[in-house]
Amino acid sequence: MQPATKEDVDFEVQAALAWHDDDVNATIATLLEDIRHLRRQLILSQTAISRGMKRGWSPHFQRS
Repeated sequence: MQPATKEDVDFEVQAALAWHDDDVNATIATLLEDIRHLRRQLILSQTAISRGMKRGWSPHFQRS
């Protein structure tokens, strides 16, 4: 997966703000809830995927 360009990130920020009618607090609250949801999904994936299926890969909670 290619890293996002500055233009891509700027576009995504503007799209997220537009979705929330330029309400910065609502946008941040939604993004934080998304993070919580994805972390829960990551925890579930750790317990559901056998080590053989993932060939030694293990998820990390922090970006590298």
